Amino acid sequence: MSMSRSDLLLLTVAVVWGSSYLTAQTLVLAGGVLAVLALRFLFSAIALAPAMARRRPSRAELRVGTLLGLTQAAVLVLETYGVSLTSATNAGVLISLTILMTPALEGAVRRRWLPGRFFAAAGVAVIGVALLVAGPGLRAPTAGDVLILAAAVVRAAHVTLSGRLTEGHRYDTVTLTWLQTVAGAILFTLVAAPALPSAVRAFGPGQWLGVLYLALGCSVFAFLVQLWAIRRTSAARASLLLGTEPVWAVLIGVGIAGEHLTAAGVAGIVLVLGATWYGQRVEAGHRAGESLAYAGSSNP
Repeated sequence: MSMSRSDLLLLTVAVVWGSSYLTAQTLVLAGGVLAVLALRFLFSAIALAPAMARRRPSRAELRVGTLLGLTQAAVLVLETYGVSLTSATNAGVLISLTILMTPALEGAVRRRWLPGRFFAAAGVAVIGVALLVAGPGLRAPTAGDVLILAAAVVRAAHVTLSGRLTEGHRYDTVTLTWLQTVAGAILFTLVAAPALPSAVRAFGPGQWLGVLYLALGCSVFAFLVQLWAIRRTSAARASLLLGTEPVWAVLIGVGIAGEHLTAAGVAGIVLVLGATWYGQRVEAGHRAGESLAYAGSSNP
């Protein structure tokens, strides 16, 4: 069973998000977390504004887009602050729990459960992430761990809501994405207002290019693709594919920042990619079986 276009696009999003760590770390040191997030969402909203010239959001789209924008903003805040207060190992393992939480939450909402083989594959992927980021080993739990765990829960809810709230509706993906960026831009600009002027003055050409990359690549492109793909597949499948993000982050760190990859890290990459490949096959087969069963029950 070959990978679909939505699968490949979701993997591309995972690569883009994985590549954002080095950029975000540099920007946060120069301008602070909230200021960077405010600029990221402001630039994203401005970039999508021309596409809204002939679009008029409905009240339903306004409600859904705003809610998804707030949940997405919550994920980014929790992740960013959490990473700064815990080890990379703890953060990588805890955020990867989204791979397990999303299908569990989606199953509870829909009252339809994926086969146990999918959860086994997701569990193997989490083990792979643990091996991948286990350089210094796990540390004692901290406040940062609580924030990262909260980010994993909110991310699972965000992905599940993206599929659930748009299912059966002819909402415009661009409109919903723009509303998400506007909601984030308003929220972060209000909160970061005191720090924004100093951050703007501190940024040079390199930092502004970084802001543009976070805005256009990690927000506009990634949010559009994520919402578009989830509406054509499932939250569980999307979460599994997006869960490969730590793999790309490590590989990019090795290639660009000169970091070293251990034997455990190589094993982790193999487990994550192998489990993702198997898990998406299980999910696709299960969804195809459900479609055939529904079609059979519909025919007299």
